Amino acid sequence: MSANKFDAFAISDANYDPLTPLSFLRRTALMFPDRRAVVYGERQYSWQAFYDRCKKLASALRRAGIQKGDTVAILAANTPEMVEAHFGIPMSGAVLNTVNTRLDDETIAYILGHGEAKVFIVDYELAPQTKRALELHGDKDLLVIDILDLKNTSHPSAIGSQDYESFLSTGSEDDEWAMPTNEWDAIGLSYTSGTSGRPKGVVYHHRGSYLMSMGTITDWDLPRHPNYLYTVPMFHCNGWGHAWTMAALAGTIFCTRAIDPEEIFSTILEHEISHFGGAPIVLSMLLNSPAAKEFVCNHKIELMTAGAPPPAAVLQGVEKLGFNVTQVYGLTETYGHTVMSTWNSDWDNLDAEARAKLKARQGAAMVMTAGMRIVDMESGIDVPADGETIGEILIRGNTIMKGYLKDQDNTAESLKDGWFHTGDLAVMHAQGYAEIKDRLKDIIISGGENISSVEIEGVLHKHPAVSLAAVVALPDKKWGEVPCAFLELLEGKSVSENEIDTFCRSHLAGFKRPKKVIFGELPKTATGKIQKYELRALARSGKLN
Repeated sequence: MSANKFDAFAISDANYDPLTPLSFLRRTALMFPDRRAVVYGERQYSWQAFYDRCKKLASALRRAGIQKGDTVAILAANTPEMVEAHFGIPMSGAVLNTVNTRLDDETIAYILGHGEAKVFIVDYELAPQTKRALELHGDKDLLVIDILDLKNTSHPSAIGSQDYESFLSTGSEDDEWAMPTNEWDAIGLSYTSGTSGRPKGVVYHHRGSYLMSMGTITDWDLPRHPNYLYTVPMFHCNGWGHAWTMAALAGTIFCTRAIDPEEIFSTILEHEISHFGGAPIVLSMLLNSPAAKEFVCNHKIELMTAGAPPPAAVLQGVEKLGFNVTQVYGLTETYGHTVMSTWNSDWDNLDAEARAKLKARQGAAMVMTAGMRIVDMESGIDVPADGETIGEILIRGNTIMKGYLKDQDNTAESLKDGWFHTGDLAVMHAQGYAEIKDRLKDIIISGGENISSVEIEGVLHKHPAVSLAAVVALPDKKWGEVPCAFLELLEGKSVSENEIDTFCRSHLAGFKRPKKVIFGELPKTATGKIQKYELRALARSGKLN
């Protein structure tokens, strides 16, 4: 049997190059050297200056002994240093480990040890918790570098052996750096939230990060030179990969240290921000801010939201401010968003409420996603696209993690049968659009009935006094479990439990109505996700008032 004539060609450097988002930076610095790359207060860098700083960071790391496959961790806010880390660290051959800024000292110590960090770059503002974490970690050879962000304070607290700018000066932009030799090489290490047990280290590769950027450009319909406001924490799934995406488009990244609605509104107007992102809680903060009443914008603003199913009422309200909202869905294990609620022009003439309901769905598989299914949890068979039958979301494609660091068992279990098993429950609509109903652990089983906490939360968000709502299972002797609602009210608003019950009677079946309502501020992650595990623990404790 003769060989296939089309297989007679050899792969060479001329016709094959490993995919990596690092290629975006080199190209943009060449083509658009003078365009603004990063803006942070009074600090601004052109793409050429930014590229030079990234090369110096890579050079300094190599001169400090960093080799291919070493881990370099960074604990920082969204500052230029954090953006530079997304390029300079992998340019050195090392793996970028962005650490959640809201973690406790024990968890930070665990991550440093588990990831075997050789260098730790730290924002001075986080020095107190970091100092204790370093004591617990106990590695005397760990090189600690301080980011002295004088924009935020004139009295930084240093814990490292040198500051970031001094460290940068030890490198040279003239030193050569190399692209990865294999696109399967690791580029990033991101840890899960660790809501149950230790956080898991999710390993990303260059190919996935490249394709995430290209998929975002295509499905979000991004133009050349966007002005992007970085409100998404860059430690979270590498900020959804948008730093790499902006490099591909020669856009401008506007950095923010914290979520401040007034500052967001003013930055949008002052710098003509065209795109930004945020979890549903960020949308709620904007909507409920006094500054929203004065906000008038005459240019188009695209807003990407993810992190939790956003209530349709919130989406509708934010769009009244002039933001065109696109919902996406993903997990740490999928590099961030891998499913998008892409708009269909057939829906243009629907009323505002109907459009908001459609946008509240998580959407269909993005262009870089090979496939998405929703399957029955017992049979493994795909559920019908009826918008009612609940199953688990499965995803496969090039933007699925390599696996969990040092955890082959969980890697194998999550990637079994050729699909990544998300643990999220959803229904399938026509045209491949999924709508999340709950996490497996968040579904409430009451008297044999499956109750979606997301459905109840969506109703509660419609109440005029409610800012945020979270619903969890409350143990019940008769029914096994019943819904329990935790509500954070709008400033200056008040409402009673009886009033909430009366409101729910008009929108929910009896077995779905919350049997207990607790008022107060809800616990949240740095990305704005409500920490339901804390609420579940409280509901199980028997200590509710």
